[in-house]
Amino acid sequence: MLLSKSCEYGMRATLYLALTTEKQYISIRKMSEELNISYHFLTKILQQLTSHGLMESYRGPNGGVRLAKTKNEIRLYDIVAAIDGTDLFHECVLGLPGCGNRKPCALHDKWKDHRCKLKRMLRSTSLQELVDENEHSHYRLRLDPDFD
Repeated sequence: MLLSKSCEYGMRATLYLALTTEKQYISIRKMSEELNISYHFLTKILQQLTSHGLMESYRGPNGGVRLAKTKNEIRLYDIVAAIDGTDLFHECVLGLPGCGNRKPCALHDKWKDHRCKLKRMLRSTSLQELVDENEHSHYRLRLDPDFD
């Protein structure tokens, strides 16, 4: 698994907001129930996204979170960078220090190509693109209780 569980949940939560709201705040409790993610875990993830300027939060009875930018401005790369950082795009896939063109690991050349493609895809994909595609595909965002 290349992305952390926090990052996976952060992407799902961000896409959930992009699909369900334009400018209103959505309750974190409601979102955690809809996405089947622990409320406390989701709250920590949303705090990271808020601190990186991708979401805004509001406290109070009508509080919650909403996107801080337009769906077209938020790229999947922004979400990954906010939660997992960017090490994925320049560190050794085997975790070997000093891995590079001069002293490559066994997977260096293969991983280099894939991580460049992954980075390009994440940078070029906006939430708006996924929202538009969802109109035709109806993506699922939560775990299927019947899935083993």
